[in-house]
Amino acid sequence: MAFAWLKGHGTENDFVLLPDHDGSVHGELSADFVAALCHRRRGIGADGVLRVIRSEAIGIDSAGEWFMDYRNADGSLSEMCGNGIRVFALHLVQEGLVDPSAPFVVGTRDGDKTISTDAESISVDMGVPQVQGVTKVSADGNTWEAQDVGTGNPHAVAFVDRLDDAGSLLTPPEYDESVYPEGVNIEFVVRQGERHVAMRVHERGSGETRSCGTGACAVAVATAVADHAERPTTYRVDVPGGTVHVTWDANDHITLTGPAEIVARGTMDWTA
Repeated sequence: MAFAWLKGHGTENDFVLLPDHDGSVHGELSADFVAALCHRRRGIGADGVLRVIRSEAIGIDSAGEWFMDYRNADGSLSEMCGNGIRVFALHLVQEGLVDPSAPFVVGTRDGDKTISTDAESISVDMGVPQVQGVTKVSADGNTWEAQDVGTGNPHAVAFVDRLDDAGSLLTPPEYDESVYPEGVNIEFVVRQGERHVAMRVHERGSGETRSCGTGACAVAVATAVADHAERPTTYRVDVPGGTVHVTWDANDHITLTGPAEIVARGTMDWTA
């Protein structure tokens, strides 16, 4: 099986991109194949796979020509990826598949996302967050209250004294499965200053990652709620792989802004 691939990252949340414009290269894109590609010893290595496919080819009703077919590192489907969509958008721009002089739309399983670019960063309108109740999460023998926030993916945001309090995160944190029957991304957050926080994240299907875009959005929203912050407001969110900024505007939309980079490309004869 021969195919083209690219490798990119957004604040070190890394992805394999698979150009498959008409869906004829990878077909159903099996979970086993995705997991093998993402394996850091037996494959290319990544936190997830982004298939670059036309919306009509995958049967999605979208205002955008292109659809981000995102899969977690274990091969499972995911609704949305804030870092991944910036990498996806950068690829579209670099390949001349979209006009970057004006905002453009990319389809996702969380609906259409409007994207704008400049020389240094990419901004994505992530839509309206869903702020729910308070639940609990546990890690490394500690338990915290966690704010339930939906930003395309489910998130449980816990404020901690130190990021190290969550332990190694090699073992998935515990959470209320009745609240999150399909799993949840869990963020551990410390305050760094006014409108400035730092976080770690354990992502469902991927483990601890260097960054999570939808998680950064959830963290900003949870912090703004705790701060009773007036909108519009912007929070700086530091992740292990860098920094992103999240704006929650007066119309209740959140915009994620951060860098993206394509670092490698090639063709492969997959023999596994």
